[in-house]
Amino acid sequence: MEKILAILKQVFKTPPYLFIAVDGALALGLLYWWLLSKTTTWVTFYGMYWNIPLYFWPYVFLTLLSMILFGMSLAVAVYSWQRSKLRSVKSQSGNALGATFGAFAAACPVCGSFLFSAIGIAGGVALLPFKGLELKLLSAGFFGAALFLSTKKLSDAAARGDCETCEIHPVPIRNSESSQREVSNRVKPDEPVESAKEPSASSYQTLLAVFFLIIFLAAPLWDREWIAASAAAKNGTLLMNKVNSVQNAQTGNALYNEVVAKVLPQQGFQTKIVLGDAIVKLVQNGVIDVAKFKDIYKSRGTSDKELAVLAAPSYDPIEIDARNAGVMVNLLWPLGLSNKTQFNEKSPVNGDSLFNFASTGGWTLGKEDNGGKYFNKYEIVKLTPEQEAIALEVAQNTYRPCCNNSTFFQDCNHGSALLGLIELGASQGLSRDELYKAALQFNSFWFPQNYIQTALYYKLAKNTDWENVDPKEIMGYNYSAISGWIKNVAQPFKEIVSKNPGLLPQRQGGSGCGV
Repeated sequence: MEKILAILKQVFKTPPYLFIAVDGALALGLLYWWLLSKTTTWVTFYGMYWNIPLYFWPYVFLTLLSMILFGMSLAVAVYSWQRSKLRSVKSQSGNALGATFGAFAAACPVCGSFLFSAIGIAGGVALLPFKGLELKLLSAGFFGAALFLSTKKLSDAAARGDCETCEIHPVPIRNSESSQREVSNRVKPDEPVESAKEPSASSYQTLLAVFFLIIFLAAPLWDREWIAASAAAKNGTLLMNKVNSVQNAQTGNALYNEVVAKVLPQQGFQTKIVLGDAIVKLVQNGVIDVAKFKDIYKSRGTSDKELAVLAAPSYDPIEIDARNAGVMVNLLWPLGLSNKTQFNEKSPVNGDSLFNFASTGGWTLGKEDNGGKYFNKYEIVKLTPEQEAIALEVAQNTYRPCCNNSTFFQDCNHGSALLGLIELGASQGLSRDELYKAALQFNSFWFPQNYIQTALYYKLAKNTDWENVDPKEIMGYNYSAISGWIKNVAQPFKEIVSKNPGLLPQRQGGSGCGV
């Protein structure tokens, strides 16, 4: 093993071979991506498997491992071809075999592998017990074996003297006279010995050209992923799937099912807040473009009745459940973004980076191309000085599990949406306690897994039922900011789970700003 490591060190200390490894890894990654695109997108794949860590993360890890091993193996193969006598097809066949097999482990297992389907195997890798992880593991094994064998051949070539540039001498020299005789037998006096050539400028140019070619070929795939991600995020599909997976997960554990029913009730929550004419005003001022807004919900089958608030005031109490959680983000987001208040003038968002936050630059459903142009611009919801003080206080003391910023620092879509909800509630006379309660109800549907675990932690560690917790405490930094949640819930919760096997379902997930 020491000799093989010495060979690898020798190969990769020369920049061109390091570049070959990078190009090779990226090229295989591009192949994997292209094959995946034949059946699905990464956005869809993530949406289906993000909450199964024992599948999703091994899949990602094995894919990256295969790419790295292939790139290294390719670099070693080129090195041995150029600097040794290992130029036969047989000597280099391991890499080709690994690459061919690795391709069959590339596509999305949930939809059926494109390549397996192409050769008539119905269902593809979806029929396998571990849904394709077996092939991913074998693929990485093939690449690893190819790298090991090609490096070993190079090491043996160095020992025989067939690789003049391999700085390794595995055969000990016991007798100087016999050693000299062996060398004289290898190299005849009149036979010229090829010396290693330094890499030329053209070789660097070629490798750089290959790199940019890969980037060029990846651009259409990236555009497709971006479109899929934008549509899935804005129409609420990912969030709806996330909440449904939590609500419908069954562990056979009565406590878990009881907590889910309280944190994410099937009927949702009804607040004391109404939208009034706020959404209509947003439309009138161009903050919401009706055509753009409705377009993203075509695939969801959202009815005109559900989107009627775009055209007429609504005085029904706002409700939130699994189906409309994403829609509520998009209705409240532009409100929190554009509503004019005195405290927004001092917001951390209101600075040189105004147009670069997810809450500003990410809002593309208005007439303008960047939501930053709407920040703190229109008097959509009128607040008295006393109401504004209440809204600011609640905003400064509520957080979301995707970052460490308060609602006052509305740097993402959920921050703006929650600020809009708080401003609406404050303008309609809700008390601080009522605003904290509403904020927790909405956050629970926007970040379901975090608050499920928080509720279980309170029940098992503090013997407190979810209906008896203080919403202000839960919405504070210690339990709703990502750092506070990890320290005060996630870390101690690991011990709780270890003492209560079967408490959680296998399908688990984390937090993020995707809706």
